Amino acid sequence: MEFICGWLLMLSAFVSGTAGAVENGLGSEVGLLMDTAKEAEFFGWMRSVRRRIHEYPELAFEEHKTSQIIRSELDSLGIEYSWPVAKTGVVASIGSGKQPWFSLRADMDALPIQELVEWEHKSKYNGKMHACGHDAHVTMLLGAARLLQNKRDELKGTVKLVFQPGEEGHAGAYHVLKEGALDDFQAIFGLHVSPGMPTGTVGSKPGPLLAGAARFSAVIKGKGGHAASPHVGRDPVLAASLAILALQQIVSRETDPLEARVITVGFIEAGQAANVIPETVRFGGTLRSLTTEGLLYIQQRVRQVIEMQAAVHRCTATIDFMEEKLTPYPATVNDEAMYEHAKSIAEILLGQPNVHLLPATMGAEDFSFYAQKMPAAFFFIGTKNETLKSDKPLHSPLFVMDEEALPIGAALHAAVAISYLESHAVEGL
Repeated sequence: MEFICGWLLMLSAFVSGTAGAVENGLGSEVGLLMDTAKEAEFFGWMRSVRRRIHEYPELAFEEHKTSQIIRSELDSLGIEYSWPVAKTGVVASIGSGKQPWFSLRADMDALPIQELVEWEHKSKYNGKMHACGHDAHVTMLLGAARLLQNKRDELKGTVKLVFQPGEEGHAGAYHVLKEGALDDFQAIFGLHVSPGMPTGTVGSKPGPLLAGAARFSAVIKGKGGHAASPHVGRDPVLAASLAILALQQIVSRETDPLEARVITVGFIEAGQAANVIPETVRFGGTLRSLTTEGLLYIQQRVRQVIEMQAAVHRCTATIDFMEEKLTPYPATVNDEAMYEHAKSIAEILLGQPNVHLLPATMGAEDFSFYAQKMPAAFFFIGTKNETLKSDKPLHSPLFVMDEEALPIGAALHAAVAISYLESHAVEGL
């Protein structure tokens, strides 16, 4: 508690003194990082790295080639790293090895989507695509690695670079933490591309930013029979239909209207014949809440509602939250002091008008696991460019990345890390 209170007071003073910090050289140092990242050779290298990764997208915990590219670039920069972490991940270290310790994170995995964008560096793997920008995230962090390595002798502590596998539904962050790769680190920062924001802008908010999320699959079993004699059987289709309707009342009638929660049923599987009552119905979907406590409540009530609705119709129900295969994600909550720290650096880097306060959304991110363990800040970086038509949503087969955002992300990563170490070293923490 003493550490947290002292840290908050120190960081508050740091943020309130941003103008003075600029005068004392922070502004010029941040600007130099951006200038370096935008140099033709540096930018060209980042584009090349990103395009190589984009051509060979790999799904969760299968990121072997991606990992090899990362390790090859780190080797060329003379940066030490640990590998494998959580099967395919890489965690690199830059600095003195001494405290304070600060983390930067990028996710590595792609999606099971067929790319429909026709360009020279289109995915070479059928049915797989970097449609969420993780190729750009890795590239930005490698860019930050190069910037930080150039200043390794000046760093007032240690930076860990976390190249994390398995973000897309597989809780890679949870496994990275489980292996102890970030033990004793004081804080972490992460970036995610946003095709809804113009290139040259970033945004986030303090407190809850993204929802906690879980999945469920339910099987209702009745007794099959002919449609002409429904009284002989026990109809699971009717039971499932009413169960699905009842699930919607959990949010509409049991949740404070000012609290964001959602239950979505995404699939239903039953019989094939129009004149046959099937024996079973299977359905499932996702649960989301802006608080982890709210997510746990929804899980409890989903089980109760489905089991009771099945019983009312003389059927039985089995509910699986798939926690072994698809670990539920807690809500992503930005630490207020870390948010203010990253925001102040972003304003120096891009100008205050280009740093936006964003609303919370019901998307989910496994960065939330880091935020549970240490003060964390997660920001979105704009990639929307009307000329490139890079405004297609994440997870779209038509997703396009504006590579002009790459040097911005690299410089922001590096600047947030350097300034964190500087400000904490001054306080002797």
